[in-house]
Amino acid sequence: MLADQPLIVELAEWLGTPPGQYAQAWEQKQIDGMVANVFGYHAIQIGLPHWDLLRANRISFKGRTGVFFDNAGEQGATVLADPENMPFDTQSIDLLVLPHVLECSNAPHQILREAERVLMPEGRVVISGLNPWSLWGGRDRIPGLDPLMPVPAHMQVSLARLKDWFKLLSFELDRGRFGCYAPPCLNKTWLDRWSFMEAAGDRWWPVCGAVYVVSAVKRVTGMRLVGPTWKTAKKRVRGQAVVTGRQSGLEI
Repeated sequence: MLADQPLIVELAEWLGTPPGQYAQAWEQKQIDGMVANVFGYHAIQIGLPHWDLLRANRISFKGRTGVFFDNAGEQGATVLADPENMPFDTQSIDLLVLPHVLECSNAPHQILREAERVLMPEGRVVISGLNPWSLWGGRDRIPGLDPLMPVPAHMQVSLARLKDWFKLLSFELDRGRFGCYAPPCLNKTWLDRWSFMEAAGDRWWPVCGAVYVVSAVKRVTGMRLVGPTWKTAKKRVRGQAVVTGRQSGLEI
C-alpha cells in the first residue's frame, strides 16, 4: 500500500532517534524472550526488515517482509508484500512477529485476519505497538506540542482493543507486558536520568507504558468423529428383542 509507505518510513527513521532506540531496546529484550522457545519450520517477521526480531528463535527458516526494496536482503530472505495480503499459504507459518505493523495500516483488523489464516494451529503471533494512553501518546493530544512519535494517537491500537480483536478471531492471549515509562524526552541524557521509572512503572502504573508487546496462540477447536447413529440404534433394538424373548420363554 503506497499510502502507508511514508508512515512506515517515518517509523523506521524514528527508531534511530534517542526515544526510538530506547523503545527498540526494550522491545528487543521482550520479544527475544517470547520467541526463544517457539519451535516449527517457518518463522516470518512482517515489516521493518532491518530490525532482526527473530535472532533468538531457533527455527531453521526465517524470513521478513517489507513494503519497499532496500538493502534489507542482506539481513536474510526478504519478500516485498503488503501485510494486509500476506503471500503465504494457509496454515503454513509457525511464528509471526508483527512489530508496529497494526498502527501503520488503515486496516489493522485485516492484518490480524491474515495472521490467523497463515498460522498453523497452535502457531504463535508476537505483536508490538505504541500505547495511545501513555505519557508519550498524551503529548500528541496537547495543543502546541510537537508529537514525540511518528504514528498519530488515533491510529495507535490500544491493548484493550487488541484483546477484543483476539476474541473475535481464534487467538488466545498468552502473555504481554508494557514498558518504557520514562517521560517523553528527546534527549538520551534525560531518558537515562528517568531510567528508575521502569521499575516504578511496572509496579504502580503498568498500563501507562509507552509501548507494549503481546504474544498470542492460535487455538483451533478439535473435532470428534461420530459414527452413524442408526447402527447403534439397530444394535440396541436387537438386544432388547433377545432379552424380551428370553424373559417371555421363562414365564411360559
